[in-house]
Amino acid sequence: MAIVEKVIEAPPQQVFDVLADGWTYGDWVVGTAHVRGVDDSWPQVGSRLHHRVGPWPLSLQDASTVLACAAPHRLVLRARIWPAGEAIVSFILDPLDGGRTRVRMGEDFVAGPLHRICNKLNDLVLHLRNKETLNRLSDIATRRPKNQ
Repeated sequence: MAIVEKVIEAPPQQVFDVLADGWTYGDWVVGTAHVRGVDDSWPQVGSRLHHRVGPWPLSLQDASTVLACAAPHRLVLRARIWPAGEAIVSFILDPLDGGRTRVRMGEDFVAGPLHRICNKLNDLVLHLRNKETLNRLSDIATRRPKNQ
């Protein structure tokens, strides 16, 4: 499992507001090329975000489903990118002094070919990808108006 952490200079609700806006995923999730649709109930359990991942013309269309949501502290998704596989992705937001948030992102492939290729190289690639993902999440969360 690849786990990365980042302290974001914004309170948990402000960070979670970005997670709760499914239309922004293409802006901060590395590898997401396009968000095709977001269920009206996002991020409630069972709701889905329909996306395309990877570079055109090799991009894959699939969806991610919310498995658990405890706003503004936790969001767990099942991200599907078949035929590559499926991953469980978790975001844990812990409040820190000064209105900051520690975000821990964990990702683990649970099905498909990428699940069977669990090795240090795969973990390193996921770690680097998710580190950049949290950098982008931070950029959006810290620049978003507080009342949005």
